[in-house]
Amino acid sequence: MAPQKSQKGPRKLRQHSQKAQNNQQPEPEIERSGSEDESGSDSEGLENGNVEMEKDDTEEELEKLVFGDSVGFREGIKSFRMETEGIDEENEEEQEEATLEDVADADLFFLDSGPSGPTQALMPALTSDDEDDDADMRRNPPAWEDSEDERMTVSLASVPRLRKLRRTEDEDLINGKEYARRLRKQFERLYPAPEWANPPASKSTKKKRRRSSDAMSSSEDEDYSADDMDVDDDHLSAQPLAKLLKDVDALTRRTNSGPNKRRKLQPEVIDIQRMKDISGALPSAITSLSFHPTLPLILSSGPSSTLYLHHIYPHPPNPNPLVTSLHIKNTPLTTTAFHPSPSDSRIFLSARRRYFHIWNLTTGSIEKITRVYGHQHEQRSMEHFSLSPNGKYMALKGTARKGGGVVNFLDAYTLQWVGQARVESRGGIADFAWWNDGKGITIAGKNGEITEWDVERQQMMARWIDEGAVGTTVIALGGRSGREGWLGGDRWVAVGSSSGIVNIYDRRAWSAKLAKALLNGGDEDSNSGVPKTPTPVRALDHLTTAISHLAFSPDGQLLAMASRSKKNAMRLVHLPSCTVYRNWPTDKTPLGRISALAWGDGQREEAEAFLAVANEQGKIRLWEVRA
Repeated sequence: MAPQKSQKGPRKLRQHSQKAQNNQQPEPEIERSGSEDESGSDSEGLENGNVEMEKDDTEEELEKLVFGDSVGFREGIKSFRMETEGIDEENEEEQEEATLEDVADADLFFLDSGPSGPTQALMPALTSDDEDDDADMRRNPPAWEDSEDERMTVSLASVPRLRKLRRTEDEDLINGKEYARRLRKQFERLYPAPEWANPPASKSTKKKRRRSSDAMSSSEDEDYSADDMDVDDDHLSAQPLAKLLKDVDALTRRTNSGPNKRRKLQPEVIDIQRMKDISGALPSAITSLSFHPTLPLILSSGPSSTLYLHHIYPHPPNPNPLVTSLHIKNTPLTTTAFHPSPSDSRIFLSARRRYFHIWNLTTGSIEKITRVYGHQHEQRSMEHFSLSPNGKYMALKGTARKGGGVVNFLDAYTLQWVGQARVESRGGIADFAWWNDGKGITIAGKNGEITEWDVERQQMMARWIDEGAVGTTVIALGGRSGREGWLGGDRWVAVGSSSGIVNIYDRRAWSAKLAKALLNGGDEDSNSGVPKTPTPVRALDHLTTAISHLAFSPDGQLLAMASRSKKNAMRLVHLPSCTVYRNWPTDKTPLGRISALAWGDGQREEAEAFLAVANEQGKIRLWEVRA
């Protein structure tokens, strides 16, 4: 028997090793029961290392309590479901019995009166103003509405700056639609719309106004709509503009019709306040600026071939709005100006062309003047012109010729040639300026020779030399000399040069010397009492580049001088002290490269004048000078 047992053992071991090689994963243990005796099976288990111990009753019961079994799990679920259903039925019955027993008979029924409490605050009662607003919204519906406005809520009491929108002290929550209505009402209360922006009244409203008041029936001006401001630039038609300017004249004409008392300005320090700029930047540099003689309108133009007309109204919500514009194709405008007469509503436009245009604002027609008959060879370009203050004449700078230049004079109404002034100045004519009475003109040659020419007499009155002139560039007249009829009654003469020097002359001193000479028995010389080489009252050297602009204020107390060659190159001069103000402009004053400037009369009592400054970036800035 011993040899048999010894032979079985190795054979089984070989079988197990082959199974392990064929199957790397361990196989589940299989309980065996067979013909082998207990000793043989025990010896096999010991040899294989797999010994399975039998579980007793205590171990099985403990395992069932800890881990459970499938039969007990199903029975537990059934018993739990039956218990919870029973509890819920008992609770529902108890609650139903309790609610029906405790509730009073009067509380079993109620009337539905709508939302109460905070919900009512979302829909406040409409007032008469709200009804008017709703009527306006129905007549002019908005282009787009947000559906979320009615569903959102806004608390007026929790935000301090929104408490002013409440109608009562206890009001708190409102919806978004009501919040938008109240914000719009508050804005209109703070910034009312100007009269000229109101829509036209209906026929029924006009009839009621006529019946209610005789004063309303005598009114000739009617409100205009925004559609009347459209101008057909392609066909050079501006017919609706006549009605527009008629309304502007009635609504914005200056109220200070009484005598304007000029207050003297102090030297060295000036009270100047910046106003709202002209809205938006124009597409090109501004080369010409001019104010209307009576209306708060400013005219601007440049190489973009477009003329712009703005209403000076520096108040929100739309300060200094654009009234209208006119575009002339292939005509880069150089000079534009209003006619000086308040009764004449024409605008003159010129460019570096052989023609110029006249825009009649009353009829909307645009006239093109193509030539000066008999003088075409001397007037090849119409770019530089100036209208006389009395509105009778138009001066055109002629084409420069060798050894001098000419200035042609046209009748401002018939546009016929009436005269010519010849200046024998080396290099031609630099600039010219009209006398205050419009009867004569002062012409500056590029070599510093100044000519006083009487247009009505068609003769030269005087000729004198600017002291130290090196390349004269510009000339300006201003102030009152007190001697009417003598050289137009202007007191101050300012002459600018290419070196940045500005000489200021006082004609009152010339007239005093002339009167003294006549009193002593002398005769008025051939130069009309003007010294041939006068001495300037002051020579200003505050600018270092060529002077491009000189302009006197309407009362002659201020002189603005500027140079286009340098950024922020501008100074204000006080007259008669001839001193430069030291507090303006400063280094932070946004002037830029100045391309045009103009003075206008102040509209309010505390304002002395308006100053408009344009630069090469197309921006127009306004300042108000106060006494």
